[in-house]
Amino acid sequence: MNTPVTSILALFAERGNSQYGFESVSQLEHALQTATLAQEAGASSDLVVAALLHDIGHLLHDLPDDAPDQGIDDRHEVLAARFLNTYFKDSVTEPVRLHVEAKRYLCTTRPKYLELLSPPSVQSLALQGGLMQPEEVATFESNPYAEDAVNLRIWDDLAKDPEKKTAPIEDFAQAIEQGLKQ
Repeated sequence: MNTPVTSILALFAERGNSQYGFESVSQLEHALQTATLAQEAGASSDLVVAALLHDIGHLLHDLPDDAPDQGIDDRHEVLAARFLNTYFKDSVTEPVRLHVEAKRYLCTTRPKYLELLSPPSVQSLALQGGLMQPEEVATFESNPYAEDAVNLRIWDDLAKDPEKKTAPIEDFAQAIEQGLKQ
């Protein structure tokens, strides 16, 4: 039987070993590291699932790894939110949808944050709109999921360590199930 959980696990099995941009980890390793960092921080189960699935949009398109070099923003956060909205609660989908905006927000409101970004993340920031304007900051801050998105973004930027050990994705199946709409 094909359920949302089995579909997601299959998607990671089929496409998760692809390169995460030009970082030193795969898509699957990045997802697992982000979710592990969320767990270690004591995040809610739904936010851990959001951390795990935040970049699933990269697995839903067929653009080349060098799309940013070609000036293409894959809008992975939009693809991910559309895909996940069918199955998951807002507490999972909204931080995913907002995690790119959270990067823009952090770089705008914490200027030193930009220095922490990897070169591929700096490159994608430019394609994603760069720093926010004051009205964008206010809009972002007014979103009830802004804090979760900021936390997700911080874990996202830290989850690029080729040496970090994580549990296998199957260990997150129950949390994924709990994040589904009832």
